Amino acid sequence: MAKDKREVVKHLFLSLLIIIVNLNGYTQEVMKYKKLTSEEKRVIINKGTEMPFTGKYLNFDGKGTYVCKRCGSHLYYSADKFESHCGWPSFDDEIPNAIKRIPDADGIRTEIVCANCGAHLGHVFKGEEYTEKNIRHCVNSISIDFVPLDKSTIVQTGRAIFAGGCFWGMEHFFRKANGVISTNVGYIGGEKDNPTYKEVCNDNTNHAEAIEVIFDNSLTSFEEIAKLFFEIHDPTQVNRQGPDIGSQYRSSIFYLNDEQRVISEKLIKTLEKNGYDIATELTKATEFWKAENYHQDYYSKNGKEPYCHSYTKRF
Repeated sequence: MAKDKREVVKHLFLSLLIIIVNLNGYTQEVMKYKKLTSEEKRVIINKGTEMPFTGKYLNFDGKGTYVCKRCGSHLYYSADKFESHCGWPSFDDEIPNAIKRIPDADGIRTEIVCANCGAHLGHVFKGEEYTEKNIRHCVNSISIDFVPLDKSTIVQTGRAIFAGGCFWGMEHFFRKANGVISTNVGYIGGEKDNPTYKEVCNDNTNHAEAIEVIFDNSLTSFEEIAKLFFEIHDPTQVNRQGPDIGSQYRSSIFYLNDEQRVISEKLIKTLEKNGYDIATELTKATEFWKAENYHQDYYSKNGKEPYCHSYTKRF
């Protein structure tokens, strides 16, 4: 009987210890978030809306970054803010992976929340044609804070241009990569200025479908970005990628300087030593022509997955 009592006490002690540890973890998680006022809770937690034309950042034009009021995650750059005259701050772009979209409770609109903490920001609308990007993030001022730009907060960025098949699939993977700030799909390497998608598809301008990647040098490097390039397409295929055939689908690194060329040569030699017959060309970058708007973030807009690109670890 005494032994049974000891087992019961032991069990209760362990259960209590687990509860304490879990509570401690929960407390630490909560402590990461800023304490909110009752009005901030109404909007940020309970998904309310502030009165139109009353928000702090409605007519604000400071240069810097807008961050989540609750957790401080970076959400929008001031360069993407525009005047829509709707009564709330409006943005036509977001910092990659910062915003999560979910169906609104009204069954009609799309709600936007902070991807890190789930704080309610507002709603996103498409097709209004306020800007070329044709999208509007309608955000409550009360859901955000502003961090002004100064020399100590300027991000040192890098730029890289790759071609490796359909640019839709390339962008799908690069947008998710660590340190990537933004991407644009377009055309490069041909003879005609400002080519159209139709002209490139006819395979008579010598352009390649390509992607321009802007990245944060403090978080990644050209070498890491280039490694990803070799791992999200088949660099052994010549003038094609999967079912897409033509010189516009060739594999190529359009290097911007000698450092990028040397790094690319090193990576190709490493792959060749590992048994890959690399077809990737190294070409000095010429003018990069941004593709039509409907090509930008194609899979993200359409909720589909690439049909000719996948990830294969090669390094």
